[in-house]
Amino acid sequence: MIKDTSAQDRTLTPPGIPWRRLLGIGLVLLAGLGATGSVVARWFSDEIAINSERLRIAEVTVGNLVRDVSAAGRVVAGVSPTLYAPNAGTVTFRVRPGDHVAQGALLAEIDSPQLTSQLAQERARLQRLDIDVKRQAIEVRMNDLAARKDLQQAAVALDASQREFERNQLAWDRGAISQVDLRRAEDERASARIAHDHAVEDIKLNRAAWDFEQKTRELELQQQALLVEELERLVEGLSVRAPIAGRVGSLLVADKTSVADNAALLSVVDLSQLEVEAQVPEIYADALGPGLSARVRVGNSEHPGTVTSISPEIVQGQVAARIRFDGELPAGLRQNQRLQTRLLLEEHSDTLVLTRGPFLEDGGGRVAYVLRDGYAERRPIETGLTSVSDIEVLSGLEPGDRVVISSLEPFRNAERVRLE
Repeated sequence: MIKDTSAQDRTLTPPGIPWRRLLGIGLVLLAGLGATGSVVARWFSDEIAINSERLRIAEVTVGNLVRDVSAAGRVVAGVSPTLYAPNAGTVTFRVRPGDHVAQGALLAEIDSPQLTSQLAQERARLQRLDIDVKRQAIEVRMNDLAARKDLQQAAVALDASQREFERNQLAWDRGAISQVDLRRAEDERASARIAHDHAVEDIKLNRAAWDFEQKTRELELQQQALLVEELERLVEGLSVRAPIAGRVGSLLVADKTSVADNAALLSVVDLSQLEVEAQVPEIYADALGPGLSARVRVGNSEHPGTVTSISPEIVQGQVAARIRFDGELPAGLRQNQRLQTRLLLEEHSDTLVLTRGPFLEDGGGRVAYVLRDGYAERRPIETGLTSVSDIEVLSGLEPGDRVVISSLEPFRNAERVRLE
């Protein structure tokens, strides 16, 4: 029976490692520790190194800064009236789109038989009323003549009765007639006086009534004359004429078609008064107003202009502003031509100016990195006006300072960064 294997076991001695191999391993370990120490030391230090070729640098200068806004615009006519049909009818155009027309030129004619017939009827009624007024004037004269005749006869009868009474009074005084005859003569005189007084009042009342009737007829005649004048104006308006000198824009209806009353017919464009309509973002709406200076780029040159009006409403996040050119119009402008505009909202003179860049948004306008002796130092700043390309520096920087205007993300908000 075998108890165990101890009798068969023996102790072995491991082979020795050569000293040269040990020396090589040691050197490798020392080099690795040195490199690791350098990296670890850089990690634990506050210094960050950035390649300067990746940065955009700008210098702080003294100059004028204009707060402006860039907006797309299009050329529109300052004066572009649309003409409408004064009455329903059939339209016949005498011009074509693009034709040059002088002020007062015939553009279109509208055939309206109903309006023409109405004018003829009202003219006939006007003539009839005119005849009635003249007839009334003759009747007034005749009635006045008859009334004056009655008055004169009453005056004669009154005089005759007065003389008769005087004769009877004389005869009574001499005892030639009875008292009854005297009283009869006295009554006849009183009756003649009453008839005369009534004749006087009748002629006054008749003249007032005749004048009133005459005035009424004359007013009817004037009213009819005004109606005929208005119809003549409407019939004359059937010949549509150009209110301004310019070019025919577009025909809004087809030729030889029936149009309704007040239907749009065509437009006329005054090419001598072209303006620019700019669409400005609504965030600048509070800063906009008539009188602002503007710059309009036409080709390779900028032309000055002035904002004349601001739209009272916001459409799709934009406000429409009308810009009128200062001085002569640029050559070659066409209606609806697309142009780039700048509206000058505010201007500061002799201030610190720095080129705008991503650093402004990254630092919230309160931080900038200034280059000094191979380092970029973090510095608090205060900004003012902001334009499309520049910003105004109120404090924190001096003229001649070189500032990093590219993104500040690689700086990791460090106080000092080494530039390589």
